[in-house]
Amino acid sequence: MPPSESQPLLSRENGGHHGTRIYLVKSTRHLLLGSWLNVLLVAVPISLIAEGLHWPAAARFVTSFIAIVPLAKLLGDATEQLSMRLGQTLGGLLNASFGNAVELIVAIAALAKNELRLVQTSLLGSVLSNILLVLGMSFFAAGFFYYESTFQMTAAQASSSLMTLACITLILPAAYHASLNDGSVPLDPSSDGDSTKSLHGLLVLSRGTSIILLCTYIGYLFFQLKTHAQLFEAEQEDEEEEEPDMDQYSAGIWLVIVTVVTAFCADVLVGSIDETAQQYHIPKQFIGLILLPLVGNAAEHVTSVWMACKGKMELTIGVSVGSSIQIAAGMIPLLVIIAWPLNKDLTLFFTNYETIVLFVSVMLVNLLLQDGRSNYMEGVMLMALYLVIALSYIVQ
Repeated sequence: MPPSESQPLLSRENGGHHGTRIYLVKSTRHLLLGSWLNVLLVAVPISLIAEGLHWPAAARFVTSFIAIVPLAKLLGDATEQLSMRLGQTLGGLLNASFGNAVELIVAIAALAKNELRLVQTSLLGSVLSNILLVLGMSFFAAGFFYYESTFQMTAAQASSSLMTLACITLILPAAYHASLNDGSVPLDPSSDGDSTKSLHGLLVLSRGTSIILLCTYIGYLFFQLKTHAQLFEAEQEDEEEEEPDMDQYSAGIWLVIVTVVTAFCADVLVGSIDETAQQYHIPKQFIGLILLPLVGNAAEHVTSVWMACKGKMELTIGVSVGSSIQIAAGMIPLLVIIAWPLNKDLTLFFTNYETIVLFVSVMLVNLLLQDGRSNYMEGVMLMALYLVIALSYIVQ
C-alpha cells in the first residue's frame, strides 16, 4: 500500500521503489494540477520552438512572456512545499533565497547580454510593483470584506525601515553623479574627462555600498528568523498549520527543473526585447519597469490579495514589502557584486527621475504602514501612484 502524504519519507522503505514512484507521482500531480494558471505552461515549449525556428521577435516575446507566468507560480509552490519540510529557519532562508527567483533569472540573463539598463529597470520595477500595485490591490481587496484591517505594527515598521535604507543607498549614487556634473554627462568608460571620473567613482561607491547593504540584509534575515522571530510569529504560525503536499526530494527536484526551464524562457524573453521595442515603438524602459515585473510578481500578486481577503495582513505585508526588501537590499547589491569579476559596469546609479520615483513610493508606503491599520482607500492611493508612474514611462 502506498504511503500516505503525511507519512515520513524514511518509512517508505517497506514500499521500496514502487512506493517512492507513487509518492513522486502524487507530488508531481499536486504541483502541475494544483492551479488553473498551469494551463499557460503550453507556452513554454512554444517559446522554445519559436527561438529555435527564429520566429519574429514579437512572437518570441509574447510566448516567453506568457510562459514565465506559470513558471513563477511553480517556483513559488515548490519553494513553499520544500520550506515546510525544512523547518522555520531553513524554510525562511529558502523563501528568502527563491522568493524572487524569476526576477533574478531574468536579471542574470540580461546581465549576460550586457543589458545593464534592463537589469536596473526590471529590478526597480519589481520593487515598485510589490510595494505599490501588489500591496495596493491587497488593501483594496481586503476592503470588500473588512471595514478596517490590522497588522503587527512593529514587524511592519522594521521591514519598511530597511526598505527606506535600501532606497537611500540607491539615491546616494545619483547624488554623487549629480555633484560632479549636471547629471546629463553619459557614463561612457571609453570617453575622457568627467564621464570617466564619474564612472570610476560610481563603480567604487556602488560595489562598496553593495557589500555593506548585503551584509545588512543578512543581518535582517538573522533578526527576522532567529533573534526576533516572535515579531513575525503570526506569519510563521500560519505556515506551521499547513501540511505539505510534496516530499522534500520531489519538491527539490522540481525546484531545479523549473529553475532551469525558467532560465531558458528568460533568455528568449530578454533576447527579443530590443527588436520588439523598436518594431512596435514601445519604450524599452516601460517593458523593463512595468511589463517584466508584472510577469515575475504574478504568483506573489495572487497570493498577497488572497491572504488579504482572508484577513491575514501579516502574510500580505510579508509577501509584498518582504519581496521588495529582498530585491532592493539583497538582489540588486548581489548582482552588482556578480558583475564585478565579469567586468560588467553595473552600478547602483539610477537616473534622477527613477530615484525620485522610488523615494516618493517608499515614503508613501511608510506613511500608510506606520499606524498598523489599512483600508480600501489606502489601496486606491497606492494603485493610483503606480498608474501615474506607468503612464510616465509610456510617454517617454
